[in-house]
Amino acid sequence: MRSMVYRGPYKVRVEEKDMPPIEHPNDAIVRVTMAAICGSDLHLYHGMMPDTRVGMTFGHEFIGVVEQVGPSVERLKPGDRVMVPFNVYCGSCYFCARGLYSNCHNVNPNATAVGGIYGYSHTCGGYDGGQSEYVRVPFADVGPGLIPGWMDDEDAVLLTDALPTGYFGAQLGDIVEGDTVVVFGAGPVGLFAAKSAWLMGAGRVIVIDHLEYRLEKARTFAHAETYNFVEYDDIVVQLKKATDYLGADVVIDAVGAEADGNFLQHVTSSKLKLQGGSPIALNWAIDSVRKGGTVSVVGAYGPIFSAVKFGDAMNKGLTLRMNQCPVKRQWPRLFEHIRDGYLKPSDIVTHRIPLEHIAEGYHIFSAKLDDCIKPLVVPTPA
Repeated sequence: MRSMVYRGPYKVRVEEKDMPPIEHPNDAIVRVTMAAICGSDLHLYHGMMPDTRVGMTFGHEFIGVVEQVGPSVERLKPGDRVMVPFNVYCGSCYFCARGLYSNCHNVNPNATAVGGIYGYSHTCGGYDGGQSEYVRVPFADVGPGLIPGWMDDEDAVLLTDALPTGYFGAQLGDIVEGDTVVVFGAGPVGLFAAKSAWLMGAGRVIVIDHLEYRLEKARTFAHAETYNFVEYDDIVVQLKKATDYLGADVVIDAVGAEADGNFLQHVTSSKLKLQGGSPIALNWAIDSVRKGGTVSVVGAYGPIFSAVKFGDAMNKGLTLRMNQCPVKRQWPRLFEHIRDGYLKPSDIVTHRIPLEHIAEGYHIFSAKLDDCIKPLVVPTPA
């Protein structure tokens, strides 16, 4: 089969790999019909994620058709059209029983916090991802879901991570009717978080970024007020002015350790603004939320050695909520919103890239070329 393969920082290419076998009776093999490149894939692409091994296939957002199932699989059969959450999880451990699928205890021997994630290095379990023609899906009776007949493929693939994560970010904010919500980051997750905030009763939604084309999308897709932080000496002061000097009720960090910058910058956080390995966005969130407010964090963070303003958070009486999204838990309500016309996830898609050209796709997305917001990956037809 043909697969995207990692060959080192900024080096990916398409190679022939062996077809994935059934390794366990609960496995399924899925023929990928559509995948996506996620902003968090850029951490891997830039060589910033520990234990990202040469030869690995990325991709934690994908849908496809079941090709083969193991002898213990009961809920799927060959030919089924499925969407696969980015979480690899067992469905039966202490955490899965409580809906914390992203914290599964049985799927990742290399970490005590996060469970398994497709295509996201050996720190997240070492599972090959879906930027490929075929992928092995463990615990096939637990994770994958059937794609409703009325749902488009491009909407379905965004339900495997980006949309649920943005919705989860708004959900963690405990938004009540009339709240002012600020979202840092106008990438796909930030756009979906802003859109979801309205669905939860927000009275005002403000999005912060530094790329004008993404801010334009925040205005047209999420109907948000926007600020470009490079235009202000201090974006926190501007947000205070915009909120009667109280601060926002809820702030969502959809940036995380932005996938930019070199290793030294990641370790020392010497790069300013929303840059790599730095908690700048998180500290802005802590500073710009009102006293007694809530900060929701769904941006991807790895090890960070620079200071988070935890003392300020404590003294302001903030509630901090965060996690990797338990994707499947969000699906029932999101299906309703899509079917009823309140959400059209594929409205944020800007690029559709053949698998054979994925190296160019990563370059375009990484360098923010051609007003790229969300690139999809389409396997080359046989």
